[in-house]
Amino acid sequence: MERPGAMTLKGNPFTLIGPELKPGDAAPDFTLTDNGLKPVTLKDTGSHVRIVSVVPSLDTPVCDAQTKRFNDELAKLPGVDIITVSMDLPFAQKRWCGAFDVSKVKMLSDHRDASFGSHYGTLIKELRIESRAIFVLDGRNQIRYVEYVKEMTDFPNYEAALSAARSATAATA
Repeated sequence: MERPGAMTLKGNPFTLIGPELKPGDAAPDFTLTDNGLKPVTLKDTGSHVRIVSVVPSLDTPVCDAQTKRFNDELAKLPGVDIITVSMDLPFAQKRWCGAFDVSKVKMLSDHRDASFGSHYGTLIKELRIESRAIFVLDGRNQIRYVEYVKEMTDFPNYEAALSAARSATAATA
């Protein structure tokens, strides 16, 4: 499934591959790669509430700030895991985390086969990178919150995502 013009980069439209997921949908499975080069599936991410922060590349200012913000927020979110997904190679993700002392967010790479991007509707066809998006998954792998950021250079709505994670956590307590 292709969604032409679903997102823009500096006003220029691009096509997203995959479905447009909505709250209430079951979270699709995926296979990502961790920093130890091991495969990670949805099941491997556990049964906590999870915020999945999707970024085009850690080496850009907005992605850098987004990942650092979620890393800082994690201390205030007991019972929540935060995962950052990008097409960056696992080596680059590990280097970036070390350079900026980002240790709380789990970094996963979609570089191998774009499994996450094509199942979550974040794969940019023309660039083969992820678009900016946020997903909040509850402990049963149901999507509680979704934001596909229309303009790739814009920040996501942090407060809405954090609120959805808190609500999902309270619902399971």
